[in-house]
Amino acid sequence: MPKASNNLPYFTADLPGIGGEIKVEPEDFVVEEIPAYEPGGEGQHLFLWLQKRDIPHDQLIRRLAGTLAVSPNDIGFAGIKDRRAVARQYVSVPISCQERVGDLNSDQITVLQATPHVNKLKTGHLRGNRFTIVIRNAAENALAVAESVVQRLSQFGFPNYYGDQRFGHDGETLKLGLDLLTGVKKPQEIPYSKRKFLLRLALSAVQSDLFNQALSQRLQEGLLHTVLEGDILEVTQSGGKFVSEDVTQEQARLDAGEVTVTGPMFGVKMLSPHGVTLERETKLLAESGLTLDLFQKYSQLLSGARRSFVARPAELETAQVSEGIQLKFTLPSGVYATTLLRELMKDDSAAAPAPTEDAADES
Repeated sequence: MPKASNNLPYFTADLPGIGGEIKVEPEDFVVEEIPAYEPGGEGQHLFLWLQKRDIPHDQLIRRLAGTLAVSPNDIGFAGIKDRRAVARQYVSVPISCQERVGDLNSDQITVLQATPHVNKLKTGHLRGNRFTIVIRNAAENALAVAESVVQRLSQFGFPNYYGDQRFGHDGETLKLGLDLLTGVKKPQEIPYSKRKFLLRLALSAVQSDLFNQALSQRLQEGLLHTVLEGDILEVTQSGGKFVSEDVTQEQARLDAGEVTVTGPMFGVKMLSPHGVTLERETKLLAESGLTLDLFQKYSQLLSGARRSFVARPAELETAQVSEGIQLKFTLPSGVYATTLLRELMKDDSAAAPAPTEDAADES
């Protein structure tokens, strides 16, 4: 059986880390969504550009629903943001809430803007996230070390692992997902108020752990930036995916940053690789004691996908500030900031296990 992915190999293992702590204060971890589009100014939904401070996602949704007198199902969001952070993001609510929006303002929630739009906001409707993060109590030579690691990551990217927070405290979320997938537990055993949220989170934790294992194997074998026969490649600009047939040609495109190699998010509709890559992924699933048939039971939640093995940060900068080492960078949607931070810190302090902190990183 898979288990929470601890002790994952580093891409920058030959470089020292700076240690330190993150999220000592919520202001140490600032994240801002880069929306896929701006609201149009007309429609039956109201897009709220809000700032939240030190509040988990599920509590935010409950606060919005209670104050605005709507069902949580009426609230749309593009991504889940970290609890221990200052986060700016869009959420959508019915236009009928317009007069009560001001009641949301508190020491934890501030509505910065409210604009009508024709559609409800849906998960994944964002281009990425912009981060400003402070690492406190780092090593004495932290800035010089940080700059060497940042140079490597800017040039080659970093392993696109799912962060430990994906799997819950001590892997509890992952264990629940495995129990659901293998029939040890039924969805009805999850409290109704948390069922929808935990069901999706727990099942996706299984997919995420298997992906991390596939990525870890690739890195340990020195194949992170190597195209294999039958790989599923993703075009960097368009996101289109295709099977690698000409390894030499596609390796050149990979080296140029035109494509990336993807790994498995197992599910019944996942695009399947060919050749040696298919053999590797089939072996991984078998050694985990799982079969694709098990994913069929939850096909609506586990349809399957491909995820890039390597993430490339944009605008990655380091600086010395009074509180410690400051990092600024932008990541695509779905990438965890904590996976970048662990390459720099080298002590896994970047991990913040909590099932509700599925991170701005993640969506």
